[in-house]
Amino acid sequence: MRIPTGATTLLTTAVMVLISGFTPVHAAPGQAHGEDHAMGSQIAKHEGRGDPQVVINPDPDAQAVVYGIDVSGHQGNVDWAYWWGQGKRFAYVKATESTTYRNPYFAQQYNGSYNIGMIRGAYHFALPDRSSGTAQADFFVDNGGGWSGDGRTLPGALDMEYNPYGSTCYGLSPGAMVAWVKDFSDRYQARTGRWPVIYTSTSWWNQCAAGDFSSTNPLWVARYASSVGALPYAWGFHTFWQYTSSPIDQNSFNGAYDRLQALANG
Repeated sequence: MRIPTGATTLLTTAVMVLISGFTPVHAAPGQAHGEDHAMGSQIAKHEGRGDPQVVINPDPDAQAVVYGIDVSGHQGNVDWAYWWGQGKRFAYVKATESTTYRNPYFAQQYNGSYNIGMIRGAYHFALPDRSSGTAQADFFVDNGGGWSGDGRTLPGALDMEYNPYGSTCYGLSPGAMVAWVKDFSDRYQARTGRWPVIYTSTSWWNQCAAGDFSSTNPLWVARYASSVGALPYAWGFHTFWQYTSSPIDQNSFNGAYDRLQALANG
């Protein structure tokens, strides 16, 4: 007897539920489940995760760098006391993606990092083919991505990386991509008084954008290796470096703690 395709699918799902407790989740494109991309997730996919041998001194007072982490909805409720004990002194928390996704764990992560004593900031995962830079900047600011001069809040970060859904550069020419980033950056600055940090990899940026934002926007470069390596077009130095995604995204700030405080203070 031939079983109809639909019935086969239902039968398979039922068996999976009985065997493993699996619950299927169906999310249409553009809904929350389809747009929860962690910072660096697409860079790791395209450029590899590597095996960085970065020597870390866990004493924050004994170094000219500061260590931190970044998190998204994938981490759920974060044990901030644990990461503080690991010497992490700053955190970036995903707030939004495109104009349709908000991190459901944002409050626990953003407030929790602050309450443990970290300097914290929020980031936005850009999908430049979905809507304008201005629209995505507004969505970001309206949903946790703003800035306050409390000395413990970093300027928001714009996450620019490989397209999770298709062509590497979202179907945009380098000129159009630069214009999109400028629209986002200008709108964020107009609303908060701060220029956003730009997160990217050298390979993606030089291929897809290659615009000069070095005079306004701090650079957060992703490179999973033992050194920062070549920087994206026009930047002469980096502010943050994401050097591994294992077991969580880990970063260093290029300067002593008082310089991180200065960045927070604006």
